[in-house]
Amino acid sequence: MLPTDRKIVPDVIKSPQDLATVTPDISVAEVSALMTKRHIGAILVLEKGRLAGIFTERDALTRVLAKGIDPVKTEVGKVMTANPDTIQPTESVQTALDLMAERGYRHLPVIEDGKLYGIISIRDLYRSVKQQMEEDILLLAEMLIQS
Repeated sequence: MLPTDRKIVPDVIKSPQDLATVTPDISVAEVSALMTKRHIGAILVLEKGRLAGIFTERDALTRVLAKGIDPVKTEVGKVMTANPDTIQPTESVQTALDLMAERGYRHLPVIEDGKLYGIISIRDLYRSVKQQMEEDILLLAEMLIQS
């Protein structure tokens, strides 16, 4: 299998994720503290249980700090990326990589049947491609040794 033919589920997301989510009314300062505590670069914003947006480190930098906006007084819903692009669990790693490269994303929510399934990062995709390449190299080496 080509590394980029791998599927989002189960090749990138192998088990249920412990997703960090917030509501749009939480402050940017609180969201940033949660992201720092969880060591994550993006957080999903849910409204009435549905994906409303995504807030990333880049959003904090470009939409809040660089503009001198007070993160304590600013709700994340005002500065998040609303209605973000998403990907289905059955899509390929190649599709995710293409979308991320084309649009400049580093995180992509995964949606199945309109419901939040998870989130993938460029780092997750890298690990998946690397793992498949390593498996392919070992398989080729075995084939060469046996012939």
